[in-house]
This record gives sequence, structure tokens and C-alpha cells, in this order.
Amino acid sequence: MAEEKFTIKTPAGQTVARELYVVYGNAGTYEAPKWHPIGKRVEDSSAENDFSEESKQDILGGTYGTMKKPIISQDFDPCEIDPEDEYQAKLIQLLVVEQNVQALANQDLLRVHLYLTDESGNAFAERYPSSMVLPNGPGGEGGGSLTMPTSITFGGVRETGSAKVTAEGVTFTKAAGEE
Repeated sequence: MAEEKFTIKTPAGQTVARELYVVYGNAGTYEAPKWHPIGKRVEDSSAENDFSEESKQDILGGTYGTMKKPIISQDFDPCEIDPEDEYQAKLIQLLVVEQNVQALANQDLLRVHLYLTDESGNAFAERYPSSMVLPNGPGGEGGGSLTMPTSITFGGVRETGSAKVTAEGVTFTKAAGEE
């Protein structure tokens, strides 16, 4: 992906709007994905990077650090249940009806950074085809809406590329040179 150049598309000094970072869940298949945004009605959600960092000091008094590629996780809480959300319906089927933990640990997710675009206006995107999606079960406050807090750990072999988001949906294109 080194040949692609993505730049932040806001003017200098202007901050980037939060809605320009979106995580999508695939309600279709790997070959024919149906991407749905995750987080409707969620007020605050941030990706967390765990680099498994470690520091050590050698016998000469030098301090050195090591890191690994990050394990990226993100929580969506509360995530109100909405019958129009096809991906959420898939998660409810897997959790409540089937209790299929293997399928929940093998979800296809797409991170789209709409604030990072190439010269054609396409956004930088990362596909994680074997992610763990943990819907923590339906619940909520009495008299309120039924919610299903959801925790994600992005997984599988990371695929990078670009995404085009239109009214018709999201299209992910793998970067040249990616297997």
C-alpha cells in the first residue's frame, strides 16, 4: 500500500469530525459483502490500540523498548436494538438464537477512515475478516430501550485498501499488491 498516498481532507487548523471514522459489519458474505455501520445511537466510541509494549534495562544502564503490531479493540455501549440494522440482527441471531460463539469470533469488519482520502476521493480502509464481535447481551434500564452493548476485537489478516461510501452502500477495494 506504500504507493497510495492518503491525506487528511480538512483545511489546516480545522479539526476532523468524529463521524468520519466508521466501523462497518458485514451482513453478507466475504465475496458479496453487505456493509452496515456499527454504532447508531452510540454517543462515544473509540478504538484502543494495545501494542504489548515492554521496557527493559540492560546491564550497561541503557533502556530499550519493544512493541508489537497493535491489537485493536472498540466498544459500542449502549447500542440500542434497531430492527432496521441488518448487521445487528445478524449478531442477535448468532447470540440469542444460535449461541454460535465460533461465528461471533469470526466476523468480517471494515474500518473506514473517511477523513483520509486519496486523489480520487476514496477513503483509506482496513478490512479485518476474522474479528471477534462480542454482543454482551440484551438489557438496559427499566422503562428504557433494550440495548446490546458490543465489544469488538479486530482480527484476522489485515487487508488495506480504499472505500467508496455512497447512498447505495460501501465498496471496499483491496490495495494493489495485497494478496
